[in-house]
Amino acid sequence: MNIKDKTIVISLGGSIIVPQSGIDVSFLKEFDRFVRDKVTLGWKFYIITGGGITSRNYQKAAREIETLTDEDMDWLGIHATRLNGHLLRSIFKDIAYPKVIHHFDKLEEIEEPVAIASGWKPGRSTDYDAVLMARKFGIKTLLNLSDIAQVYDKDPKIYPEAKPVDKLNWDQFKEIVGTKWSPGLNAPFDPVAAELASEIGLKVVISEGRNFKNLEKFFSGEEFVGTTIE
Repeated sequence: MNIKDKTIVISLGGSIIVPQSGIDVSFLKEFDRFVRDKVTLGWKFYIITGGGITSRNYQKAAREIETLTDEDMDWLGIHATRLNGHLLRSIFKDIAYPKVIHHFDKLEEIEEPVAIASGWKPGRSTDYDAVLMARKFGIKTLLNLSDIAQVYDKDPKIYPEAKPVDKLNWDQFKEIVGTKWSPGLNAPFDPVAAELASEIGLKVVISEGRNFKNLEKFFSGEEFVGTTIE
């Protein structure tokens, strides 16, 4: 397997970096170990951090005080992603690109085995930025890690009979999540990002970020729990 095949983009949900209980140090330690182990095997990682509960807490506070535009709300979320990004880059400091990337129009080739990125512009989530990163560097697979194991055929919070799905095409996925973005949207994958991923033929794998045994299976090419969209 050549290095291009062992290069992956990870859209890392803020919900598993900072859940309701606060920064998940145990997860970050395990994620650090996991990534470093894979780096020794020749893998290269582009990791884009989400804002998660930090973003939503700031947005909620702002809404309670003042009526804000969607753009204002998105900027609060973007800065939350950048805080999470700096946390990740600090953890990988010795093997990571020296800056948190948050402009995607002037991307340069990156020699380091790990690069951390965060939010860029309003109107979409960091999933979209992850797709931009994949397009720029010709990476064929994007791994979306959050607190859900799979995509369901309908919203399981509303429909108890909803079932998890192993594989979807992009048209099927867009039927489930729609096509519009709103600040703080909590979807398996950003609808705006889904549109671009569909256009460029990107494969997106959605899986649970804390299940490292399952992630090991994915990286080893074994059967794993998740939803593959392509």
